[in-house]
Amino acid sequence: MKKLCALLLLASALTAFSQTNTITIDDLMQSAQEWANENLDPNVLNALQNADQEKVRQFFDSLQKDLQGEYVIDLAQFRDTAKTILPLLESYQETAPYAAWLKARMDYLDTAEELRLLIPPPKRIPGQPPPPPVVPSPKQVEEVWIRKISKRPVPEEARPYVAKLKPIFSREKVPSQLVWVAEVESSFDPSARSPVGAAGLFQLMPDTAKRFGLRTWPFDQRLDPEPSARAAAIYLGKLHEKFGDWRLALAAYNAGEGTVQNLLKRYKPHTYDAIASHLPAETQMFVPKVEATIRRREGISLAELSTR
Repeated sequence: MKKLCALLLLASALTAFSQTNTITIDDLMQSAQEWANENLDPNVLNALQNADQEKVRQFFDSLQKDLQGEYVIDLAQFRDTAKTILPLLESYQETAPYAAWLKARMDYLDTAEELRLLIPPPKRIPGQPPPPPVVPSPKQVEEVWIRKISKRPVPEEARPYVAKLKPIFSREKVPSQLVWVAEVESSFDPSARSPVGAAGLFQLMPDTAKRFGLRTWPFDQRLDPEPSARAAAIYLGKLHEKFGDWRLALAAYNAGEGTVQNLLKRYKPHTYDAIASHLPAETQMFVPKVEATIRRREGISLAELSTR
């Protein structure tokens, strides 16, 4: 496995620099590091037993597929497996960043189970194809999140960061209350890393980080709370300028600008509620959880956030 991974990294590096006349050792190292930043590094899973490696890999592959699907209730099926995998990941230093990412998403799996119990499955008609899954309305998803977050105390992990990071958002002319996006994305764990390459308090992807001036090599600035907060704030501000609505901006932050733009072209009215059920399942969970969290922490809705 290690040899295969090394060959993949080398091939990636050679491809990335094939248009230049010379390839230096630094070039190869940077390309290999960038590849590792954007993928679940197989070497990380070497800390686990062989059977556990395959279990974790299959779990992440299946979970990522359904996070990108449209049916939020499908996420409920991962709840029990996630509960067994989380302590396994937490028990090794190498896999702890992935544990932090999964821990922040356990709420999604629990909420999917609540929605599954809340919404009866569609009736099957003998001799007919199975009906499509029932899709909860944005209002139903929102109400579950409000109920879930309404009595949740401020996490201890947030205390070292909130007061320090709020002024960064304000300096970028973005509502400081959006600092609570970090609670949803990473549970305020700056080491959190997703299997698809997002990292840090605000789970920035490598390309997004570079777009807003962060390095991912030799030191990954996404893991530094203050530069990460500044990049997240700038990005959210630009998304709000583009879409004119904080829920749409948050949807684009999570699912990508192109995804939201294409859905807005297809569905009218051009609102979050009109496109919500067509967004990736993760985004359908992310946006109302952010709003419920900000409402709980700051006593304000997304619609009430002000920009300067």
